[in-house]
Amino acid sequence: MKKIYIAAVLVFLVINSFAQVKTTVTKSAISFKIKNMGISCTGVFNGLQADVQFKPADLTGSSITASVETATVNTDNEMRDNHLKSADYFDIATYPKITLKSVSFKHKSGDNYSGSFNVTIKDKTKLIEVPFTYIETSNIAVFNGSFKINRKDFGVGGNSMVLADEATVTVNTEISK
Repeated sequence: MKKIYIAAVLVFLVINSFAQVKTTVTKSAISFKIKNMGISCTGVFNGLQADVQFKPADLTGSSITASVETATVNTDNEMRDNHLKSADYFDIATYPKITLKSVSFKHKSGDNYSGSFNVTIKDKTKLIEVPFTYIETSNIAVFNGSFKINRKDFGVGGNSMVLADEATVTVNTEISK
């Protein structure tokens, strides 16, 4: 009986030692920049929710899933923000979230990585390559990345002679482990 108890305890310890580490987003900044009438327009999305299971030693077993509510868009201009929330742009009533889900990762060099992510905006999904840095300390990991998207690929903003098609998105995230 004693051997069975010891074996059960060992199995429990082994299973728990290989369990995924739960992560919590402690800080995040998602910003975007796009030209409107030749002038750079910037804004942010707040409230990033993410499940990060990133392990540099096991990139094939790693995953990142994240989302942000479209209603949190903020450009420091209430009239513009209301227009961005309308059906012409993000249509927040119909499409309340923007999501990002990893497909694969590659190690470039040092702290530099690249991830292929399915990005979904307004129910349109595109595979986007996102270069990022990953720096880990004792209980914190920091991800910093920047990528470009074509807003028209996602049906955001329609045809416009004054609004650029390409937007740059920057994501800075800190997670606790």
